[in-house]
Amino acid sequence: MSNNEDLFKKVISHSKEYGFIFPSSEIYDGLSAVYDYGQLGVELKNNIKQYWWKAMVQMHENIVGIDSAIFMHPSVWKASGHVDAFNDPLIDNKDSKKRYRADVLIEDYIQKIEDKIQKEIDKAAKRFENFDATLFRQTNGRVLEYQARIDEISKCFVDAMTTNDLAAIKKLIDDLAIVCPVSGSRNWTEVRQFNLMFATQMGSTTETADVVYLRPETAQGIFLNFLNVQKTGRMKIPFGIAQIGKAFRNEIVARQFIFRMKEFEQMEMQFFVRPGEELKWFEHWKQERIKWHHALDISENKYRFHDHEKLAHYANAATDIEFEFPFGFKELEGIHSRTDFDLNAHQQLSGKKIQYFDPELNESYVPYVVETSIGLDRMFLAIICNAYQEEQLEDGSVRTVMNIPPFLAPYKVAVLPLVKKDGMPEMAHDILKNLQENFNCQYDEKDAIGRRYRRQDAIGTPFCITVDNQTMEDNTVTIRNRDTMLQNRIAINDIHTTLNKLLQ
Repeated sequence: MSNNEDLFKKVISHSKEYGFIFPSSEIYDGLSAVYDYGQLGVELKNNIKQYWWKAMVQMHENIVGIDSAIFMHPSVWKASGHVDAFNDPLIDNKDSKKRYRADVLIEDYIQKIEDKIQKEIDKAAKRFENFDATLFRQTNGRVLEYQARIDEISKCFVDAMTTNDLAAIKKLIDDLAIVCPVSGSRNWTEVRQFNLMFATQMGSTTETADVVYLRPETAQGIFLNFLNVQKTGRMKIPFGIAQIGKAFRNEIVARQFIFRMKEFEQMEMQFFVRPGEELKWFEHWKQERIKWHHALDISENKYRFHDHEKLAHYANAATDIEFEFPFGFKELEGIHSRTDFDLNAHQQLSGKKIQYFDPELNESYVPYVVETSIGLDRMFLAIICNAYQEEQLEDGSVRTVMNIPPFLAPYKVAVLPLVKKDGMPEMAHDILKNLQENFNCQYDEKDAIGRRYRRQDAIGTPFCITVDNQTMEDNTVTIRNRDTMLQNRIAINDIHTTLNKLLQ
């Protein structure tokens, strides 16, 4: 097992053990690709939402938020293209009876070749001092062979996916001799398309019920409310509409814990601009969004841009912000210039005029849109994967600590009496009550103080306030820092000020 695989398994186990994430319906053996957020997970998730909302809405005078309904008129998804084109290519193995996404099988094959390249680089790094990975890529024969193979496969793959050529996808799987992970055989069916939307019925009786869909994205709710928000808010172009909400996709092959789920949450902002100015704003939001990620104090090397060469039918520019998860760099956030596709599509199908009158130009037009869309669950996963650390201490023990950015941590401070006697619990509860209005706190008096510190480290609490014998004499407490484990003595009256300063 590689170090990254081992790390990811530990993150998943730790998430359940400490109340971050639970498998959904676990007592009934769970439900594939569906998870519940536990008592700590929901706090972290809410803090991520608040951090995003403050950056996108509160700090901008021309961006407002809405909360649109999950159910929408079925024609919405016809106009958006989801009814006709929101499909995954699926393939079955006749021996194992298992179903796979054909594109994922090919992506995994490419990833194996990339892993071989990384092994060559790692070997060379061990053998040579002052190793230059870029130069090695340019000069090493095996690496060049591997890279040429990736380029060849990727071109065929992208062409087949772009043209929706199912036969070409099947031929590529056959040519690459890709085997079923379960049976090890290459006994595949033909590739078929599978629509990812969940359908249900709405109506008083089965006979009169209409088919409706659980929304596969939150963006359409924003587009439908463009005129409502613009008119009632007297918004002027350029302006944005933000939303946080649930979306649903019937993922057949859901992998990597909460990275790809059937029920997930998105944080999106659609920014409406004049036609012709969309690429300028695309670059603007590309830089603004990466600044937001870097402000989390996560290594900038963990992030990279991946500009799209093949664009979706509605876009004229697109890039992904990718994050280095334990299973490799994967998409975390997308920034897309969607042109006027969505508003135009709804205008044409609904027959209703969806335009903006620009008083400066003295003309009406359908605005262009620049979108920023980030998966809340993926952001959660990025934070906990980056935060999980095992530290070897001087006494030989191992400390497991979640280095979650303090302002995102589920609990900001734990209040701990040294022992359960001599008035310490009562004093600790008084301190707790004074802090609870401004900080999310936890109280713990069970076990030795050292174990309690370790427990707070394991859930990511940045600071611990300890009431001890000296507290009873001079009204001072110790404040312990999670990251350094250093303790300082402060007056009880200074706790608020100190925490505010440390958590800024």
